[in-house]
Amino acid sequence: MKSAADRLRLTAAALAIPLMLGCGTAQMALAQAVSGPAADYPMVLGAPFAVGGVTYTPADTMNYDAVGYAVPDAEGGGGISGAHRTLPLPSYVEVTSLDTGRTILVRLERRGPMEGDGLVALSPGAIAQLGLSGAHSPVRVRRVNPPEAERALLRAGQQAPARMDTPPGLLTALKRKLGILPPAEPKPELLAAALAGKQPPAPVPTPTPPAPAPKPVVRNTTPMPALRPPAPSAPSAAPKAVAAKAPVPKPVTPRPEPKAPAKAEPKPAPKAEHQATASAHSTAYVVQVGAFSTRANAEKAAREVGGTVASAGKFFRVRIAAGSQDDAKAALGKAKRAGYADAQIQRAP
Repeated sequence: MKSAADRLRLTAAALAIPLMLGCGTAQMALAQAVSGPAADYPMVLGAPFAVGGVTYTPADTMNYDAVGYAVPDAEGGGGISGAHRTLPLPSYVEVTSLDTGRTILVRLERRGPMEGDGLVALSPGAIAQLGLSGAHSPVRVRRVNPPEAERALLRAGQQAPARMDTPPGLLTALKRKLGILPPAEPKPELLAAALAGKQPPAPVPTPTPPAPAPKPVVRNTTPMPALRPPAPSAPSAAPKAVAAKAPVPKPVTPRPEPKAPAKAEPKPAPKAEHQATASAHSTAYVVQVGAFSTRANAEKAAREVGGTVASAGKFFRVRIAAGSQDDAKAALGKAKRAGYADAQIQRAP
């Protein structure tokens, strides 16, 4: 027969088995909570903090998209993680190298970088996957909402599938946004200075205004034969007067000729002179709106301000012709309201 002590030991062992099973189940549930979808919630923002005299306030910005520089992070090991100053923790971003266009998915788990001007700090594993070589590499950081399968890979310290490389055109635009490439179009004032020695092509439009001036002059010559018929009529009256008295030529010669100027026939000559003066004066001023490296941009500007496009070497200039200084000032105001702040008034050549 079993002693009382043996029976107690068997009872204790029977009671311990459920307890051990219960502890194992709890540990498994805890592990699943840490590595499962629940590990991404709740997201933490935290209080504002300062780095280098600049205060950063964490915020849940869903459409976050910025360019800056990536710096190495001592934490994270081989996992694909990073540190950011304002985005919620944890959150997911796509980081693009502006040098190569390569893009990877990164899980932000820490606050930082806590010194310097870096936009994001990447773990050694993230730097290796992105292929960064320097300690201060230009990048784009864009917040995304990846599927749970990719989130699980990053939570487990693995890499998510590679993204499509960013096209060169977008890389160029991002580099200009960061300031590591010059603007696409040179500044108008620099182009105006460069074109200062190329003014001879500008007078090409000016020969057209003098052309109407000779036409009125030719028209004025046509009325001249109309003055000749009175001359023959004078001799016809003269023989009648010769039989009477010698002073007959006096009423014939002076009086019909003053009547001819009284008719509006000589007046076209002053009009022609006025037209020639007005046409020559019509382009006394021009408003230089700007100079562009492509004709498409120049034509767009010309449509906006009502100007014309003229080629000058490798550039295309947009100008507005003005007949007076007041017209030039009005055209200048129109150009500036259209956004061409560097427009200026010039005298026509």
